[in-house]
Amino acid sequence: MKIEDFSSDYQARSLYESDIDTVFSLCSSNELFYRYHPPFVTKESILEDMHALPPNKAFDDKFYFGFFCDEKLVAIMDLILSYPNEQTVFIGLFMVDAKYQGKGVGSHIIKHCVNVIKKAGFDSVRLGIDKGNPQSEKFWTKNKFTKTGEVREQEHCTILLMERAIEP
Repeated sequence: MKIEDFSSDYQARSLYESDIDTVFSLCSSNELFYRYHPPFVTKESILEDMHALPPNKAFDDKFYFGFFCDEKLVAIMDLILSYPNEQTVFIGLFMVDAKYQGKGVGSHIIKHCVNVIKKAGFDSVRLGIDKGNPQSEKFWTKNKFTKTGEVREQEHCTILLMERAIEP
């Protein structure tokens, strides 16, 4: 898979340390997310996310990238291939700039990304939402994700796992 393939309507490209100010601006626009997923974003936490990997995964399996419209960062995504199993892709973070929310932008991006993941031979996509966050639950449910019943307790929040099987 190539990052450029993840969108036909936006320019998708990797995000680097040099993009931290831009990513911080986008993340800062999402106060509701951080109400349920404290602490509030910092440039240091973005840098940590850019380098974070689950156990037994390598950077070859990680894509941390953005979706741009006329040089404006519209959304960011962090995904891990073959996690937690070989046939699953895990979305560690997907966030749309608050100015673009409620306009179908996020759902359009997710639909295209799922198609790319399907073409690459994966059969499911998994992610976690913060317990109690109505915006996240509504968005992911609308995009055909269902709760697995698995719960992960973290230091500042409770994560509910969701998954979407990809139809053959």
